[in-house]
Amino acid sequence: MTRYVGRFAPSPSGPLHFGSLVAALGSYFQAKANHGVWLVRIEDLDPPREMQGASEAILQALEAYHLHWDGEIVYQSQRHHLYQAQIDAWLKNGDAYYCQCTRKQIKEHGGYYPGTCRNKNLQEGAIRLKMTKPVSHFIDQRHGQMSIPEALINEDFIIKRRDGLFAYNLAVVLDDIDQGVTEVVRGADLIEPTGRQISLYQILEQPEVSYLHLPLAMDTNGNKLSKQNHAMAIDVNEPKPTLLRAMTFLGFHIPKELNATNIDEILRWGCENWQVKQLPVEIEITP
Repeated sequence: MTRYVGRFAPSPSGPLHFGSLVAALGSYFQAKANHGVWLVRIEDLDPPREMQGASEAILQALEAYHLHWDGEIVYQSQRHHLYQAQIDAWLKNGDAYYCQCTRKQIKEHGGYYPGTCRNKNLQEGAIRLKMTKPVSHFIDQRHGQMSIPEALINEDFIIKRRDGLFAYNLAVVLDDIDQGVTEVVRGADLIEPTGRQISLYQILEQPEVSYLHLPLAMDTNGNKLSKQNHAMAIDVNEPKPTLLRAMTFLGFHIPKELNATNIDEILRWGCENWQVKQLPVEIEITP
């Protein structure tokens, strides 16, 4: 059997907040319950959105919660040469092309790109990948078959932006392949790009990973907890109450006696009692 390899891949746009902790714990418990390894990757692809010192703060928070990762930390900012090599290969064989369409032009087509520049042979602009392996649905380990919004299925999506930054979909798939990841456990807000990522696996002729999407933590206004919404950083000085709250959010029924134990014992109990079926099922895809 292939050894289970999971990962937690935060972006350093701010410190770890409750929603990020939920994602970290879900991926950690799933990896350890499957006797696998748990990797941490810093997805520092977008410098304008990054906060100085956030990478270090995230790692320190994980350590404060005793979420110890396996192996070395991988930073996407140190892997640009790998992304560019794949893009160059696709440009050379005609599988990718330059596009100069603006956001306004795409918005006029309903917000989805219709392939305007596919055959123009442009030499500069954003770079798009020709969609040759469209994916209409995928299987989520908790929620079963999930359908992809129709407008996204055949869209030639961007793999390198006009400003020279590499696109998330490309980097995450190349990194997961390179690191041997077998299952991606992440928040439900990342369901939408899953079809594109599966398409990349097929285009690259690589075995697909499995997916498990976790419920999202919301604020009192019904908005997803996120760095963009100014979610508060988790407490790294007194981590146990927040840890127990996050585990309850993930569907654990915490026995009273566990409240008196230390963090290592709580995590050990979590690994022993984790079940995917305990997760809530209320997840929707919004186009």
